[in-house]
Amino acid sequence: MSDGHTEGHALDGPGGHLNPDGRNRQHDHHVGPGSDQRYLTVTLVLLAAFMVFEVLAAVLAHSLALLADAGHMLADVGAIGGSLLAMNMAARPETGSHTFGMKRAEILAAAGNGITLIVVAALVTFEAIERLAHPVKVHGATLIAVAAVGVAVNLVATLSLSKANRRSLNVQGAYRHVVTDLYGFIGTVVAGIVIVTTHFSRADSIASLVVVGLMLKAALELLRPALRILLEATPEDIDLDEVRRHLLELHEVASVHDLHAWTLTSSLPILTAHVVVTDDCISQGEIGRVLDHLQGCLAGHFDVAHSTLQLEAIGHIDHEFHGHA
Repeated sequence: MSDGHTEGHALDGPGGHLNPDGRNRQHDHHVGPGSDQRYLTVTLVLLAAFMVFEVLAAVLAHSLALLADAGHMLADVGAIGGSLLAMNMAARPETGSHTFGMKRAEILAAAGNGITLIVVAALVTFEAIERLAHPVKVHGATLIAVAAVGVAVNLVATLSLSKANRRSLNVQGAYRHVVTDLYGFIGTVVAGIVIVTTHFSRADSIASLVVVGLMLKAALELLRPALRILLEATPEDIDLDEVRRHLLELHEVASVHDLHAWTLTSSLPILTAHVVVTDDCISQGEIGRVLDHLQGCLAGHFDVAHSTLQLEAIGHIDHEFHGHA
């Protein structure tokens, strides 16, 4: 005997989860998808306009650092455009063929952001090594002027994105792109000053390699959580042994098996389990109360609002078709 797959959403109040004492706990979300889209759009327009200007300046100044920054900015523009597209896809409602909607599109966009950073970093590294071996004359004053404008543009873009919901891995990916560009432009300003004062043209290539290091750091910080979600790993902040212990604290629960947890998209963990309850629980009609208690526990202690628990009678496991854990 089993109680059907009842969803934990029924326990949620408007905008929050239950605390262990049963009271509603509001989430601390200050922005919504609409606001995030506005912040991303403002950032996209700023970076696209400056990117065109920077490419022209890089050609005129013979600067690899500026070209590297422009290449990174092109990746930024593509990444933010992809993030906006993914955000729109993730907002689509569930359908019969996509029962969770397209929420995971945001994670694919974040992974794509990380991959583009690696590709651009590889291209810039190749050219930087070539220029270190065979340096070309770089116009330091132009480098300083353009990079200073780049610092200002990226500061505005960073401030805009800092207001968005960076618990979203998708938004976090766009944010990391822009912050990396900001640091890169600061390094380019320093390289320009070195070139103007010492005529050491290789400073331009060295600055571009610093940008490469920042790109790779940002890429790894994006790809690691994105790949964990895509591979359906257990969320890092959920200990399944601890979850099992909490579920077993209720005396009506005899055992727990088929316990699984994964992340659908940023900040949306999912948990499923088969919960074996005592015969007395079933005969006394206590299944509803037990289910409410268990899902309240998951929401309050582990912040898991979307749980599916199958309640089973003792001995039901013998009739199932696979092994259990």
